[in-house]
Amino acid sequence: MRKRKVSRKGLLIAFEGIDGTGKSTQIKLLADWLRAQGEDVLETREPTDSAYGRRIRELYVNRGACTPEEELELFIEDRKLHVKELIRPALNAGRIVLTDRYYYSTAAYQGANGLDAKQILQRNRFAPQPNLVILLTMPPELSAERISSRGGQLNAFEQLDALRRVSELFASFSDPWLRRIDASQPVSSVQEQIRHAWRDLFSPEES
Repeated sequence: MRKRKVSRKGLLIAFEGIDGTGKSTQIKLLADWLRAQGEDVLETREPTDSAYGRRIRELYVNRGACTPEEELELFIEDRKLHVKELIRPALNAGRIVLTDRYYYSTAAYQGANGLDAKQILQRNRFAPQPNLVILLTMPPELSAERISSRGGQLNAFEQLDALRRVSELFASFSDPWLRRIDASQPVSSVQEQIRHAWRDLFSPEES
């Protein structure tokens, strides 16, 4: 059996990046691959389906319905519930948690909306630190093109100027557990690099 470099009972892997980078697709591929190896995997996402998460989704079409500070509070409260009710119990049970967005997205998106990204990260210190963050990167112009190709219109969080500001903030994060991967590559190539990042969580001699 491979030996983990980490001391937690479980493992938390967060997928981050601007919209249109294929996070959902890559999470599903990784989850299926891990389960095929006998791992106990929990897939989750933010915003959640809580009352806070539903309120956040309403902002997709009417972001001006609240102030940036009120918007941030919704994300914080949604994450507190997510951590308490799902993430911590799963980690304590030894499961692998794959989350589609986490507190880096809050720092980037709400930071791009005029708030201080560093302060946002500080306010999220209650949340478990990820063992690995997969940051999928892509030019904002390609992201907007991908979103539009789905047949819908860009929501309030997906406007090109906003995506550019969000992308710049994502580029400013430098924590050692953060792995950047170019999401404009073929899906299979992106997935292989994600699996390589997963393997790096284990001791080289037993990987």
